Amino acid sequence: MAMQGDGRRLAAVLLLVVATASVASARFIVEKNSVKVVSPHSLRGRHEAAIANYGVPDYGGTLTGVVLYPADAKLANGCKPFDAAAPFKSRSGRPVVLLVDRGGCFFALKTWNAQQAGAAAVLVADSVEEPLLTMDTPEEETPDMAFLANITAPSALITKTFGDALRAAASKSGGGEEVVVRLDWRESMPNPDDRVEYEFWTNSNDECGPRCDEQAAFVSAFRGHAQLLEKAGDALFTPHYITWFCPSQFAGTRQCASQCINHGRYCAPDPEGDLAAGYEGKDVVLENLRQLCVHRVANARNSSWVWWDFVTDYRVRCSMKERKYSRECAEEVVASLGLPAEMIAECMGDPEADVDNDVLKTEQIVQVGQGNRGDVTILPTLVINNVQYRGKLESTAVLKAICAGYKETTEPRVCLTQDMETDECLKNNGGCWRDQKTNVTACKDTYRGRTCECPVVDGVQYEGDGYKQCKAVGPGRCAVDNGGCWKDTRHGKTFSACAGSESLSGCKCPPGFRGDGLTCEDVDECGEKLSCSCPHCSCRNTWGGHHCRCKGDDLVYIRDQDTCVAKNTSSLGWTVVLLVLACLVGVGAAGFAFYKYRLRSYMDSEVAAIMSQYMPLESHSSENRPLREEAQEA
Repeated sequence: MAMQGDGRRLAAVLLLVVATASVASARFIVEKNSVKVVSPHSLRGRHEAAIANYGVPDYGGTLTGVVLYPADAKLANGCKPFDAAAPFKSRSGRPVVLLVDRGGCFFALKTWNAQQAGAAAVLVADSVEEPLLTMDTPEEETPDMAFLANITAPSALITKTFGDALRAAASKSGGGEEVVVRLDWRESMPNPDDRVEYEFWTNSNDECGPRCDEQAAFVSAFRGHAQLLEKAGDALFTPHYITWFCPSQFAGTRQCASQCINHGRYCAPDPEGDLAAGYEGKDVVLENLRQLCVHRVANARNSSWVWWDFVTDYRVRCSMKERKYSRECAEEVVASLGLPAEMIAECMGDPEADVDNDVLKTEQIVQVGQGNRGDVTILPTLVINNVQYRGKLESTAVLKAICAGYKETTEPRVCLTQDMETDECLKNNGGCWRDQKTNVTACKDTYRGRTCECPVVDGVQYEGDGYKQCKAVGPGRCAVDNGGCWKDTRHGKTFSACAGSESLSGCKCPPGFRGDGLTCEDVDECGEKLSCSCPHCSCRNTWGGHHCRCKGDDLVYIRDQDTCVAKNTSSLGWTVVLLVLACLVGVGAAGFAFYKYRLRSYMDSEVAAIMSQYMPLESHSSENRPLREEAQEA
């Protein structure tokens, strides 16, 4: 245990050194929207606000609302829930923009409490005069922070000076003029032409908690929109993966060896934080590299959108939690999507070589900010038209932000009609399972992209992973290729190993046959002496059964007893049996009547004995009376 603890500490030190080296020169850009004060006249003007990294900013749109400030000083920072029975409302009926003070708790909690109290947007007033910063969610998300995924209200940080002015005006507007502001995100997203270029910085590691889950949900939900945009040439998408390097002073350590490839040039943190258990950081680097090469190879084949299918399928089929995160599993996904494995392997190169990897070297270069875009330092990060997207990583919100990046009147159809199918099942069956005999497929086309789900066909339910296998189950399964079980017909007789029962999802040979249910062979009951073994019996085997008879016309075969009895004595035998049974019933009835009589006599005597102790009887002798009276007095 001590060695494991030391390993964790050394790994932490290594990552700290790497992170420090990366962040030392990092340039973080604060993305902003504008806040215009409409009334009162004395506050009119336009101010900047820093868009929060959570919630759903209305890219390309505006929101006009009334600024309210909590009357209770204890609730001014928004850290405690507001009264649910009295939600915030403006006198004019406009949406409420709640102003709260900075400090006391996480920014996201302030927004959540305000949203629960009816606020449409939140402004957080800074407590000191300083340049605006981006409000983010907590780095470590604990179980009590499940609300983070449900925040939809947009939030922004404003300067102390502007916050003080709004607070003073909102506090005085009880019966006077309302403080009305317009939040404007139209200039937050550049829209120079009719094509949007965007990047998604992600990770193949699926054991990083809520952030990994958020990425997986986003990729799955946004896949269809992304593929429609790419196929039509309306968008240029590029995936990216962050890697670190191992400082030269640590190059020979176990930490670098387990977390890096190419002799420390490209590293990723250990997924479990324990170098002695589970997957290693270099496993993540290799899979990141493979996914980059999937995109490069697919792009060279004019099908760059296949990356979305690969990433989605890999996370489902090759999960770390199921111990399937491996090269073999990845190659199965590659094959199912019809991609050339040899080209992907060539793109990945040799991870053991002491040379630069062209793909990963490029990733480290573009990670550094260019132009108006800051450095990419956190995962996940979405960059649209060279501007880092702020807000919740949710498919509808992201699509709206991308659509805001088109020049006005040039928006593609998917921005106007989102419920569009992608027709991915037409090529290679979408990489899903298909029964060649019946042409039943697990590929289902939706406007969010294709899904591989075992179907229900003509009332028959199929079950499986949808990618490699689907199997008919339940009562109707035998109607589909006999449930995959054995079936044969001979001499006008048909036998099947498919039971057709919901409780029997497997195959079982019927009586008279043996086998595993996929193949069955006739049992020779006669040759194996399984039946007709009595001295006077003769046996004839048939397909799926047998026929027994007795030698001699005066004998009859009794199947249950596997014996032969004489015909002329059979009626006498039955008479004797019935007579014996009648005798047994008579004896039993007489015994029961005698038992009831003895029981009644015994109970009468017991009751009489008990009653005599409490109710003196005339028949008792006089010498017993003083003794009972004495006992009563005592």
